[in-house]
Amino acid sequence: MTTTPPATRIALALAGGGPLGAIYEIGALCALQEALDGLALERLDHYVGVSAGGFLAAALANGLTPRALCASFIENRPEPGDEFDPAWLLVPAWGEFGRRALRLPAALADAAWQGAVRRRPVAQALQALGPALPVGLFSNEAVEKRLATLFSRHGRSNDFRRLRTRLTLVATDLDTGEAAPFGAPGWDTVPISRAVQATSALPGLFPPVAIGGRHYVDGALKKTMHASVALEDGARLLICLNPLVPFDARAMAGGRPVAEGGLPAVLNQTFRTLIHSRMELGMKQYERLYPGADILLVEPHRADPEMYSANPLGYGQRRHLAEHAYQQTRHLLYARRAELGPLLARHGIVLREDVLARPRRLMAASRPRQLAGALERLSDTLDDLDALVAAKAG
Repeated sequence: MTTTPPATRIALALAGGGPLGAIYEIGALCALQEALDGLALERLDHYVGVSAGGFLAAALANGLTPRALCASFIENRPEPGDEFDPAWLLVPAWGEFGRRALRLPAALADAAWQGAVRRRPVAQALQALGPALPVGLFSNEAVEKRLATLFSRHGRSNDFRRLRTRLTLVATDLDTGEAAPFGAPGWDTVPISRAVQATSALPGLFPPVAIGGRHYVDGALKKTMHASVALEDGARLLICLNPLVPFDARAMAGGRPVAEGGLPAVLNQTFRTLIHSRMELGMKQYERLYPGADILLVEPHRADPEMYSANPLGYGQRRHLAEHAYQQTRHLLYARRAELGPLLARHGIVLREDVLARPRRLMAASRPRQLAGALERLSDTLDDLDALVAAKAG
């Protein structure tokens, strides 16, 4: 017996960007949840996650709300059992270091043979040392184990096949360069926690993740977002979050050229430009191949120095950056309200302009519930007072 699919299928695609990307996406998700009436971001039809976005996608698919994610990862006040310690991301990869050290004597002997006996150039002889160099600085095994526990709590699952929704976490097969869509049919026997570990294994920082005799790394190596997975599955509304965009230094009054920031600034801008150009090409293809689907892309403004200058691996400024992402997303939605209102209405979603028009509104999840409510009421009162004064003056 077959069932008729729902008239509207809604999907969410989350790109990567390290801890900074996850912080931005949490702030943006809180803004979306608050502004879009009729949409529960933890109860969508399909989630697609890449790199750091894979962690958030897996959490949402397991029923964690954006506010719960904010409480756990931004404010350090999670529900019991949902704790997350950023120090877990900085555990040295001692096992990898040890395995490579065992290869060092043979590699040194080979390099000496190539240089002294075979008279190879020094640079070529030193290539023999390659197998003795670690392929990652930090281990993400602790994160995988913590996620396995988190997703195994009552009402959640670490098994793709037992989720109430579709979840696809895309990694890259290191030996072929092909995408590995964990969660898709034939790829759904891998634990969700292990798939998150694989899609977020940024080469150079984390070792490749061994699964079924193959090795997998960050899914962004192949594509920035892999949103087509959800469109092929029949999504009619696709919400995409991309935290990394090139910085437009010319739009900043008195801004310095990027090159004046030295090598780190140039590499940062280069990386952002490369991954964003791929995403732009993908978006154009989606519009051509899936004309019946509506796509809402949320990303930082290119002239925003806050998101550009922040440390991509940093976690210390998470409260400030999450609040900034929340406010920026509210501003984007309000600025595009004439376009987005009808688009969202086609899918039974109401864009709450009354909420977006409140300029003093803060990210409520970033404060205790009683204080958040008091601040929101105060903000609303001040906004009403501003409107009254303006009307009297007019």
